[in-house]
Amino acid sequence: MEGGNAMRFVSWNVNGLRACLRKGFEEFFRIIDADIVALQETKLQPHQIELAFEGYEQYWHSAVKKGYSGTAVFTRIPPLAVSYGLPDEAELGFAPEGRVITLEFETFYFVTCYTPNAQRELTRLSYRMDWEDAFRAYLKSLDAKKPVVICGDLNVAHQEIDLKNAKSNRGNAGFTDEERGKFTELLDAGFIDTFRALYPDRTGIYTWWSYLRKARDTNAGWRIDYFVTSARLREKIADATIHNEVFGSDHCPVGLELDL
Repeated sequence: MEGGNAMRFVSWNVNGLRACLRKGFEEFFRIIDADIVALQETKLQPHQIELAFEGYEQYWHSAVKKGYSGTAVFTRIPPLAVSYGLPDEAELGFAPEGRVITLEFETFYFVTCYTPNAQRELTRLSYRMDWEDAFRAYLKSLDAKKPVVICGDLNVAHQEIDLKNAKSNRGNAGFTDEERGKFTELLDAGFIDTFRALYPDRTGIYTWWSYLRKARDTNAGWRIDYFVTSARLREKIADATIHNEVFGSDHCPVGLELDL
């Protein structure tokens, strides 16, 4: 697939893969026909599920804590190398929560991430800030070698356009000035938000809706799931998509097509 063809990527926070499997996950996987599919919040240990898609290799990174966090990647293209977590994760004081998987390919790196939530009352905001700095440094180190495609639930609505009720949510987890500022720092470090690069003014497009108050019925959502790439891939973006017609989780899948 590498070299001349458009590659299709999909990312989805499934909010528990076992539950999502009962809600049409396998059908979606086959229909979307992507080259790489990344999942966040799988909420399972490797032995708890047997899932195989013909033609795909799969890589899993689970939290030590059961039923929590976790990421996975399914790829049609065999990677040159795979790594799990951030460099020196334990030494930096980060819990083993299965949040990052990196696949190296010939012409790019692919990284999926489930960013720590700042939590109610912002009890984990300082942890989140440290994580953001370490994650950005890691991405910059990869970007120095070859371009990077990053995807996942980054747990932040960057601008007011990225959530329905900006004023009432200002200062809440996922829309604090601190978290928004870290996303700006990431972009300033040489990366782009692919959806906004193509659709800078598009409103009412979200990727997460609280299960409370039936938020999806009124589209009271947040755009917190992203494809971010090295800025030098800007001209290679064929499309950035948000599959808000797909149910099965409180998040919907997001996609990217790149001419690599």
